[in-house]
Amino acid sequence: MSELRQQILSAIREKPDRLTRKDLARRLGIKGEDRRELRTLLRTLVEDGTLILSSKKTYRETGDLPNVMVIRVTDIDDHGDMVGVPDNWKGDGEAPKVLVKEGNISKKSKGHGSAQLGMGSRALCRIKPTDDGYVAQVLKKLGRGPTRHLGILYQDGRGWSVRPVDKKIRDEARPNRVPEGAENNTLVEYRASGRKSRYERSVEITKILGSANDPKAFTLISLEQHGIPIGFDDEVIEEAKGLSLPKLDKYREDLRELPLLTIDPVDAKDFDDAIFAVRDEDPGNKDGWVIWVAIADVAAFVAPDSALDQCARKKGNSVYLPDRVEPMLPEELSADLCSLRPNEDRACMAVKMRFRADGVKLDHKFTRGLMRSHARLTYAQAQEGFDGKPGPAAEPVIDILTDIFAAYKSLQTARSQRSPLAIELPERRVHVNEEGQVTKVSVRERFDAHKLIEEFMVQANVAAAEALDQAGVTSIVRIHEPPAREKLQGLSDFVPSVGLKFAAGERPSTKRFNALMAKARDTDFGEAVGMAVLRSQSQAYYGQDVKGHFGLNLTHYAHFTSPIRRYADLVVHRALIRTFKLGLDGTTEAEFTRLKETSEHISDTERRAMAAERDAKDRYIARYLEKRVGAEFEARINGSSKAGLFVTLDETGADGFIPIRMLGDDYFIFDDKTRSLTNATTGGIYRFGRKVKVRLKEATPITGGLIFEMVTPPEKGPKPKHNPRGRHGKYSGRRPKKRRR
Repeated sequence: MSELRQQILSAIREKPDRLTRKDLARRLGIKGEDRRELRTLLRTLVEDGTLILSSKKTYRETGDLPNVMVIRVTDIDDHGDMVGVPDNWKGDGEAPKVLVKEGNISKKSKGHGSAQLGMGSRALCRIKPTDDGYVAQVLKKLGRGPTRHLGILYQDGRGWSVRPVDKKIRDEARPNRVPEGAENNTLVEYRASGRKSRYERSVEITKILGSANDPKAFTLISLEQHGIPIGFDDEVIEEAKGLSLPKLDKYREDLRELPLLTIDPVDAKDFDDAIFAVRDEDPGNKDGWVIWVAIADVAAFVAPDSALDQCARKKGNSVYLPDRVEPMLPEELSADLCSLRPNEDRACMAVKMRFRADGVKLDHKFTRGLMRSHARLTYAQAQEGFDGKPGPAAEPVIDILTDIFAAYKSLQTARSQRSPLAIELPERRVHVNEEGQVTKVSVRERFDAHKLIEEFMVQANVAAAEALDQAGVTSIVRIHEPPAREKLQGLSDFVPSVGLKFAAGERPSTKRFNALMAKARDTDFGEAVGMAVLRSQSQAYYGQDVKGHFGLNLTHYAHFTSPIRRYADLVVHRALIRTFKLGLDGTTEAEFTRLKETSEHISDTERRAMAAERDAKDRYIARYLEKRVGAEFEARINGSSKAGLFVTLDETGADGFIPIRMLGDDYFIFDDKTRSLTNATTGGIYRFGRKVKVRLKEATPITGGLIFEMVTPPEKGPKPKHNPRGRHGKYSGRRPKKRRR
């Protein structure tokens, strides 16, 4: 019996989920009465959990994967290969990881393997066990499958229900099964599992995340909703705790006497860049400047393919929320070893740049060093020094600040010639206390000190991109392409409604956009035109091709100045280390081969971080306004559709919606060119960018949703032809009742 058992298991291991009982009998040469022994042994192996009998009557070992199944890509390994897990895993323990391979595997599968997969993609794969684990060969790319949602599980007189946290999902649902130990007002992950009745969906709860009553629940919801990894594994923390400051050696220059200083927000917890400027002593560069930018040397601590590196790559970037930061690196690095705190030795990657008096860069040189910050200033403190009124913090370094500001004035000359896109929109900050309550919403002050730091960082980023490109080295660069023609056409169609012109057919340039915004700046529509220009722009992303940065009007641009919070910058640091022989911890061959995948991945993580930050802010502001339902607010129309108007409040910057029903009982025509709604009867019009007064009707903190009604009457306009589905507009509003005949 034991010999037959071993023969059965060996045969099944060769062809998992392919062999039926008859196939096994034929393969093992079992005939006659011996088939009864085979049948008995197979039943025993299934009952004791050694084998699994599939619905197709085939056998495989418990823990083995079937021969063909759906795999979902979840990660990229150290060699740039995709790693996935079985979709909808219901086995014991964590889902096994498989190596996902694309490309044809046979003539029969020709054409299917060419599908390009990425993070989150699903594919039908042929599974093959190997000595190193499973390999999944792609047969056919599939859709992304059932969407993962978050909701609040609660109980009322009708039983258990799930209320979605996404404002785009209006309908509540009934869970087909409530996990044991679930409590009222629990945050859960769920997905659709079918339809229970005509009016209610049935969903499957896949994960319990925590209490929705927690003061920090809004942050947790935003992070979980967008799939952002939270916290760090023990291995990562232990690795970070075991690190120490590197010593001076042949790769590291002593920069501790260089009077570098940091200028950051008042609430900054980490300081990753320091600056210094001094007159150039070269007689051939009269009135020129030498500017130093020193950046925390994260590469000295985060080795390629280490636990820290894999975690940082997976996160992609830090996420900044109203009540917390979800960092890319543990605090042992981000707030300690890699934070350029004053009067402490710190490892840095620095660039020394020389500029002419007119701000044009002459040359640059990268070095690794050991530095010591001579002061930590806030933007307000630095501004006091620039204005000649230094406080106690700025007074000891006033001479340094004076030179730094003079160097910035020189750079401004070249910047004005370059004319980068100058969209000035208010940036609002939500202040949250320890209890998770919003104390206030403020507009961030913008000083010359902010602009100075931005310009110094831009120049350091340009130097990094130029240095690598001139050396013929491919790395990750920041790409911002010119606006698409259809977006330019949309801007061109809109601006005549506010008395301006913009020719969509002409070549787009930052100077043209700046001229348009300058004409609108002192009008009631200045902010609206700025927003329209912003919406016309392409979205920046990471890649390997040097395509330039349209918004900054630069041919070369890479992210170099924030390796604590952006993985892209760490990649660039390693490329500089390898290119200019600044150490042995530069880019590895494995890292180089996966640059494309890394670029796509961190572009995705950046977008999800922005979405999470926006959603968390919306939720906290909705909580802030919840007690003011019925109050009136000054607002601006920032968008429209045939369903209603989108508005932004002046006081808080909160975004809300005015459904078409809140505009009255008349019919409205939506014009997608002018982004307006026009009363089909009176000709009254609500235009994009118009200042209005609105009344808050609903505030839903769990989704961040705000519903308003309009208080301000529409502007007078020409009465339109009664053609609700005309060529230039779309019908909106309530439909008239059919007349009886």
